[in-house]
Parts: sequence; C-alpha cells; structure tokens
Amino acid sequence: MAVGFRTLSRAFAGPAARQFRAATTRALPAAAQTRWHSSKHPKNFEAPTTEELDELRERVQEFTRREITEEVAAATDKSNAFPNEMWEKLGEAGFLGITADEDVGGLGLGYQAHAVVMEEISRASGSIGLSYAAHSQLCVNQVQLNGSSEQKQKYLPGLISGKTIGALAMSESGAGSDVVSMRTSARKVDGGFEINGSKMWITNGPDADLIVVYAKTEPDKASKGITAFLVETKTDGFGCARKLDKMGMRGSNTGELTFDSVFVPDANVLGKVNGGVRVLMEGLDLERLVLSAGPLGIMQAALDVALPFSHQRKQFGSPIAHNQLVQGKLADMYTKLQASRAYTYNTARQVDEQGIIRTQDCAGAILYAAERATECSLDCIQLLGGMGYVEEMPASRLLRDAKLYEIGAGTSEIRRMVIGRAFNKEYAGT
Repeated sequence: MAVGFRTLSRAFAGPAARQFRAATTRALPAAAQTRWHSSKHPKNFEAPTTEELDELRERVQEFTRREITEEVAAATDKSNAFPNEMWEKLGEAGFLGITADEDVGGLGLGYQAHAVVMEEISRASGSIGLSYAAHSQLCVNQVQLNGSSEQKQKYLPGLISGKTIGALAMSESGAGSDVVSMRTSARKVDGGFEINGSKMWITNGPDADLIVVYAKTEPDKASKGITAFLVETKTDGFGCARKLDKMGMRGSNTGELTFDSVFVPDANVLGKVNGGVRVLMEGLDLERLVLSAGPLGIMQAALDVALPFSHQRKQFGSPIAHNQLVQGKLADMYTKLQASRAYTYNTARQVDEQGIIRTQDCAGAILYAAERATECSLDCIQLLGGMGYVEEMPASRLLRDAKLYEIGAGTSEIRRMVIGRAFNKEYAGT
C-alpha cells in the first residue's frame, strides 16, 4: 500500500494529471478554472480533485482496518500508552508528510488531504489521531512553513518516515489561552540560546525527539519578544517531569516538560529571533482547520457504533431504530456530522484552491465540530442504553476523546473570541 500511495500522490502532481486537468477545465467558466497556490503549500502543489481525495480516503481506510483495529484502539485507551510501532507504519504509508515537499520525503499535498487522513485515523482511534496531528501538523508542517532549507533537510526526512517523533510546546501551567504570558525564557549565549522554564499539556512530549518550543527572548517586549526554536530532546537539561493521566485521549502521550539551561544553537531558531508569534499565528489557523477533522472522525465512529446496534437491538418485538425517538437521535447525529464535515472541507478547499485562509472559519470549523462531536458521543451512549455505559463498547471512549476538542488547541470560548475579533477587525472604521 505504501508504494501505491506514494505513486498515486506523485501522479497527482505529474504531467499526465496536469494535462487531464487542463483538458477538463477548458469547458468550465473562467472562475471555475482558477486554482491558486499559496505560500502555505508545498512546492509544485496543485489542488486535488474530488476523485483524488476519495481515492486517498479509501487508502487511509485500508490502513486503519489493518493497523488501527478496534482492539488496538481499545488497548491504547486502556493502557494509556501509544503503540510506538505505529509511527513507522504511518511513515511508510506516507501519512506523516502530507503537506511537506516531495524532496524531503513528503507527499506535496494540501489541507483537504490532511483533513481526510486526520478524519479517518480519528475514526479508528481518537488518541492515535491526536498524536498524529501533533506530529504531522504542529511539528512537521511548522518546519515546512517556517524552516530554513538546512532545517528541512536535517529534520523533515526523519519526521516524515516516523523514525523520529515531533511535538510542539507552547502552553504552560500559567499560560494556556494567554500564550503571551509564557514564562519560559531563552537567553542569548555564545553560539545560540539557553532555554529555561517548563511547558504543560504537550502532546507527544514524553516521546518526542524534536519539539518546536516557544520561549521569550526579550520578555519586556511581550508578544514581540517571543522566538520559536527547534529543540532536540537528547540535549542536556531537557526532561519530561511527568506523563499526564488524562480523562480521554488516553495513549496520546501528554507531558509536562522541563528546560534547565537547555542549549539551542543559532541554527535551530525557527523563523526569526523575536518572530515567534508570527510563526505561531501563521500555523494556528491551519492547526485549527486540520484538527477540526478529528471530531469528524469521532462523530463517524459514533454512528458506526449506534446505527448497527439500534437496528439489531430489539425491544417490544421490533428493532429500537423503528422507534421515532431513536430515529430522531440518529437523524440529529447524522446531520451534525454532515454539517460539520461540509464546514471543515469547504474551509480547507478555500485554502487549497484559492489560497484563502479565513481565521473565523478555521476557528469556526473546529468550534462547531468539537461541540457536535461531544453531543453525538452522548447520543451514542444513550442509544446503547446499558451497553453504552460499560467499557465493552467504545461509546464512553468516544465521549472522553471528543471532549478534548472543546479544550485543546484553544477552548470553545477562545474560538468564539477569535471569531468575534475577526469581525471587529473586518468592520473597524465602518
């Protein structure tokens, strides 16, 4: 499968595909022919067709049926341990470098493709999906967007192959939503910087080999004094103080990280010194967009459980799905999923085809999908009745996993503020 998918992805960007698209679009209106390439995409990127995305989805489903079975998902949750052999399997399948350049091992695809992979992996296991996103989007894509050619050549091949694990460290115990109030500092020393401080709630933190770390290089400059660094965790002074025992997303290993005079060479500054907020904000919209596909996968998983159960379970001589109240819940679950899916993929399509990144829609997509996923998971439990409340069925895991998306990557409240501020900016001076 890995070879087939890599061949397929390269064919998407190859001459034959371009000739096919040219022939297809000649008959279309000029507006429909427009396909833009933004600076947020890999080299030689072309927006995928619906058929190409459908083929990708089928290939991810083949992978998850084989590698992320229900037994694997349940064991990951119960043990609260990520199956580390999964990283190289994901790498061999080509999924860890979806938005990275082909010359460093990536597939050179866009954000619709990344959302497809994220949705299908999350459908199989929410926690494996979350760790996947932290690696492929928060780390790999940040290096792809902001790294120098030397940094890309040094770090991306290992990350994309799954031989090294990536993470991003921004939040602190006293600086979650208010990221600018972070206290981790980076003092300039001969040949580089010395980082001191701690980071909290870091997905993949206990396992990571490379972490994108944000620290204050000039604390008195507030948001204009933050810098992003590429920190190798083998460096002296780096440590994981503890692995967190979470309610959900168990097995997506999350930790508290410590930095005790960790030396980072000048060559590992990501972007510009004091330009960390720009690096952060440029990636944040895309992070929210790709992560919004996680709740889509969880909602689909809830339907995967509830639909067959409600048609097989009989009470009063008939399947409970013939009861109108049950039908109402199933209908609500389905429409919430389809509405959320349409919002996420339309937003991703705008990014891929027009190069338009709308902050309010990236925040809106994950805001809407996250809250609907929690509702759908609760409905799944209710439809299963007593079986929904026992660990023999995955319903409780889906609920515990879904709730994370209303908290992580910016709470629902922060997302609403982001949307409101986008309106304020748009209508300033009117």
